Amino acid sequence: MKLTKSKSCDYSCFMCRHVEQEWRNQIDNNKQVIKLKRGERFIEEGGAVRGVYFVQSGLVKVHRRWGDKEMIVRFAKNGAIVGHRGVGATQDDYPISATALEPTVLCFVDIAFFMSTLRFNTNFTYQLLLFFADELQVSEQKMSNMLRLPVKNRLAWSLVLLYKMFSTGDGDGYLGITLSKTDLAAYLGTTYESIYRVLVEFTETGLLRLEGKKIFLANMPALNVLALQKNP
Repeated sequence: MKLTKSKSCDYSCFMCRHVEQEWRNQIDNNKQVIKLKRGERFIEEGGAVRGVYFVQSGLVKVHRRWGDKEMIVRFAKNGAIVGHRGVGATQDDYPISATALEPTVLCFVDIAFFMSTLRFNTNFTYQLLLFFADELQVSEQKMSNMLRLPVKNRLAWSLVLLYKMFSTGDGDGYLGITLSKTDLAAYLGTTYESIYRVLVEFTETGLLRLEGKKIFLANMPALNVLALQKNP
């Protein structure tokens, strides 16, 4: 993991977008840039909270142990915040791990500076509160789906959600991120074999188109029906 001190920033991350403009100089003076290779882990579940990260480029998975398996909590793209789950009045350890899924550049600020940023930038604090609320709703829906829905409905719901989050809007149906079947299985809380079987079914019925690891949503209306189906 390569750390550098850098003042170059396009101010597009979650923190820079919502702080007061004059506070950006403070960010420039306190941040570190971290360059990661694919597969490098920069947060370890149970490790002491050091600070908060923002994705400048690349893709990150946020994950945690689930028995003897891995469960992916969320994916983070350009501009996204990572490590905020370790922030709290009595929180000392990260409850999650975070790993780069491709070459990734992060901006890191230590916890003391991050807490100061919250105190002196009310809009940033407000926007972070809304982000936490949205993230909690998605997490609760995911857990509900895992308990109630078969894999094909969970996959449809997850693909529609990821498309909304990551699609570039080109209209070609591309999901916007390239994920392995193993990562998809960990995101849904199921097995590789189940994901493989449902992907084949969705492809044969024209719901999806696969090009290598790239997933294209070929029939969004039908996927939405499956995603919203409550009693399959």
